[in-house]
Amino acid sequence: MPLIAPDLVRLASLVSVVVGTVVHGWLGFALFFLVLGGVMVPRALGTPQWLDALYGSVLLFGAWAAQLDWYVTVMGLDLVVHALATGLIGALCWQALVVLGALPDPADPGSATRPRLGAVVVTSALAAGLAGVWEIGEWVGHHWIDQRIQVGYDDTVGDLAAGVLGAVVAGLLVARTLPRRQDAR
Repeated sequence: MPLIAPDLVRLASLVSVVVGTVVHGWLGFALFFLVLGGVMVPRALGTPQWLDALYGSVLLFGAWAAQLDWYVTVMGLDLVVHALATGLIGALCWQALVVLGALPDPADPGSATRPRLGAVVVTSALAAGLAGVWEIGEWVGHHWIDQRIQVGYDDTVGDLAAGVLGAVVAGLLVARTLPRRQDAR
């Protein structure tokens, strides 16, 4: 497999595991190792390079923003990253389900009667559900791992709202990338 531009993001993620571990200890290791695993997924799925690079960059940026306390110092950054990351994760989840055969392939005209609607619903629902799981993870992390992890009612509701908005936008964008269905009338 030849190297592609998003592989630079994967390399930066690998370097971040080392730097994050040295500077931030085991919590930095855990966070950046999770990011490293996440940035490998688009390569395995054959995701378009632009989406692969954007997805990986947002995950890596979000992790560094957390480690460097940018979410505390830059107002609204948390919501922007939640919206972008949630939407991009939803788009990749939809693609993974298509590749695995769990959802109809939109390139196959006979596999679904309304593939665009399915893409919006599945992408949005997956991403919104994952936003909820993420918030539970933040709460667990705050209470049982490190109290520097920012949580609170306003933070959680704002993150979920941003995540759902990002999920719906991603669902609409995924649907727009699908080929138009030609009716056989």
